[in-house]
Amino acid sequence: MKKLLLLGGLIYLKPVIDAAHKLGVHVITCDYLPDNIAHKYSDEYHNVSIVDKDAVLELAKRLKIDGIMSFAVDPGVVTAAYVAEQMGLPFAGTYSSVCILQNKDLFRRFLTENGFNVPVAGGYKELSDALEDLPRYTFPIIVKPTDSAGSKGVTRVDNPAQLADAFQKAKVNSISGNVIIEEFIEKEGCSSDCDSFSVDGKMVLTTFNAQRFDDEAANPYTPSAFSWPSTFSEEEEQYLKKEIQRLVNLLGLRTSIYNVETRISVDGKPYIMELSPRGGGNRLAEMERLISGNDMIEAAVRGALGMPINNLKQKVQQGHWAEIVLHSESDGTFNGVDIRKDMQQYVVEKALLVSPGDAVHAFRGANDSLGTLVMKFPTDVLLQDALASQREWIKISLA
Repeated sequence: MKKLLLLGGLIYLKPVIDAAHKLGVHVITCDYLPDNIAHKYSDEYHNVSIVDKDAVLELAKRLKIDGIMSFAVDPGVVTAAYVAEQMGLPFAGTYSSVCILQNKDLFRRFLTENGFNVPVAGGYKELSDALEDLPRYTFPIIVKPTDSAGSKGVTRVDNPAQLADAFQKAKVNSISGNVIIEEFIEKEGCSSDCDSFSVDGKMVLTTFNAQRFDDEAANPYTPSAFSWPSTFSEEEEQYLKKEIQRLVNLLGLRTSIYNVETRISVDGKPYIMELSPRGGGNRLAEMERLISGNDMIEAAVRGALGMPINNLKQKVQQGHWAEIVLHSESDGTFNGVDIRKDMQQYVVEKALLVSPGDAVHAFRGANDSLGTLVMKFPTDVLLQDALASQREWIKISLA
């Protein structure tokens, strides 16, 4: 029986565990939080921090694992690459390539050096260095941790007086204590945050969606909904597909699922904002499975174990889909979610992460999600209207 080590314990790992079990794989989870939900579904759990790469390597050697993944768990990706390289296990790419992808500062430099469209950006350890470098930038700017996910520590800064607070917020949310400042790219339409897949270095599935935000949320930069299809034109999607493939080639990436963020600026330039060799959060790979039948979760498990992958195909999308991230506007005690009767016909699935009586928080990051609502509409007009009027037909009740 093959052994797969999964880093982290989020609920997003459950579909990965289920897929592995269907393949007859023994699943091991590890992190420093024994009460995390995914550990209830794995075959064994070990209390080891996923950012301590040498400790994870020691565990992996002792357990004689056959593969390692950090699906939807951004802090563990570098560790997984390190362990895979040290043990000669299958992985997306080399440790050095993965380090570039996982560090926003290094990634921006790599994109610049290789002629990709990229915002003006720089990485800083100290506020004094950022202040000295400020003349490089035109406001507004985005300040964020170089190595954090889930939109934690991200702030838009509109003038120099706001920089100090934003810098400190980003720094405390960074694993390494490093902060990146970058030009704010005003987007045309919606940005895209979707999962894609390469096999032996070839992108066999590249997807796009429309990433949406709640301007009234505690953190307006945390994605609050996704819809399919994207707002990109066919020409823009084809350009981005070629650029993603070029990036995969340059970094020597192999077989992997990727979470890819892209956007089109108001001046018409397409940008690759992030490409991480992991599944995205917010059930993005599950959504792709519902929409097209492409099972990137099973493919990711197979890839991590060196098993053949032959069932992923680029398809023309059918239907108008949405995934709404249920969230609260304030801290409180969860009581329930009510969906207006006339909208219930479009609900494919309601998956709650909380139960009545649970403490919930205002929507400051992805970890504050109350669950997801998957919907399918017969027309784009109905989809757009539903997303624009969510507060009218979704009611989050707090006790």
